[in-house]
Amino acid sequence: MIFLKRLLRDDSGATAIEYGLIAALIAVAAVTIMGTVGTNLSSVFTTVANDL
Repeated sequence: MIFLKRLLRDDSGATAIEYGLIAALIAVAAVTIMGTVGTNLSSVFTTVANDL
């Protein structure tokens, strides 16, 4: 029972979990933004190629 109480009070791993969640959120945002930029860039290149 004492081990369980210590385990519930121990929050030393909380920071690692928080950093992991922040990194995952940044990764999702980066993938979304890069996908949008890639689509727009492809459209620009297609327009330039057609104009040439």
